[in-house]
Amino acid sequence: MKNHDWMRRGRMLAMVAGSMDTLTGCGLVTLPAFTLHAMLAPVPGPEALVYVRFLGSFVAAVGLSYLTGLLWAGGRWLRPIFGVTLIFRLAAGSFTGVAVLQGALGPAWLTVALTDLTLAALQGYLLLSRNDAHE
Repeated sequence: MKNHDWMRRGRMLAMVAGSMDTLTGCGLVTLPAFTLHAMLAPVPGPEALVYVRFLGSFVAAVGLSYLTGLLWAGGRWLRPIFGVTLIFRLAAGSFTGVAVLQGALGPAWLTVALTDLTLAALQGYLLLSRNDAHE
């Protein structure tokens, strides 16, 4: 894949993933019950919402990582950010999928697993298809 095609696709993926995670994470921090309800996920008791907020801060940080890579250095940070966030995506997607299969999380959480694993696959594809000879 030529570098300009890679950058165009990488920028699009970073914008979508970054916006989605930043907004979701901020929602989980500021309005956790509302955000979980919007995700069709069960809302835990008030004592557990502090943990949801804590996790939300990490979701927002991952989203902001994409947006930082998009905006800084003309997008040249996208490749390393895709590599690092790929690890987080695989971990979150795998954990969530297994937790649903084991009955620890409800079926609504499959959307999280599918989203993370799909984004991981797209990032992996981009990382493997980049032709550095065209830079």
